Amino acid sequence: MTFESDAQLQAEISLLFSQYAACIDNDRLEKWPEFFVEQCFYKIQSRENHDRKLPISAMECDSKNMLVDRIVSLREANIFAEHMYRHIISIPLILSKSENEIATQTNYLVISTLQSGISHIFSAGRYQDRLVRIDGQLKFVERIVIFDTNSIRTQIVTPI
Repeated sequence: MTFESDAQLQAEISLLFSQYAACIDNDRLEKWPEFFVEQCFYKIQSRENHDRKLPISAMECDSKNMLVDRIVSLREANIFAEHMYRHIISIPLILSKSENEIATQTNYLVISTLQSGISHIFSAGRYQDRLVRIDGQLKFVERIVIFDTNSIRTQIVTPI
């Protein structure tokens, strides 16, 4: 790829990640699964477990249907303190690219604000992603959310 196409790809990936974060931050969670291909993988895992290759994760979904089920459960079955997220994400680092797939890593910070108006850092870490282009749009094949802290202050009900 040429420099111009690398810059264009970087901008396209950054836009995708910004739209992803806005979807969550603006509570449009029913749209969240649309960022993924049908046979996808989404996992939220501590850095310690990830680095040690331990299987335990805070959330794991292995298809778009499971992502949809997660949101339905969140809306209809889960009881949790009402909160809002605000994502701050770095510029994605393109680790590798081929004709079929792009691998990236991006740092993130999620601030959670409770209904009381009190904000705190909910999660900080990195995304490890594999992306593909479907009908001209980039989609996630895999998104692994690796949080740096050993614990999360509250349960994870909303995607990160």
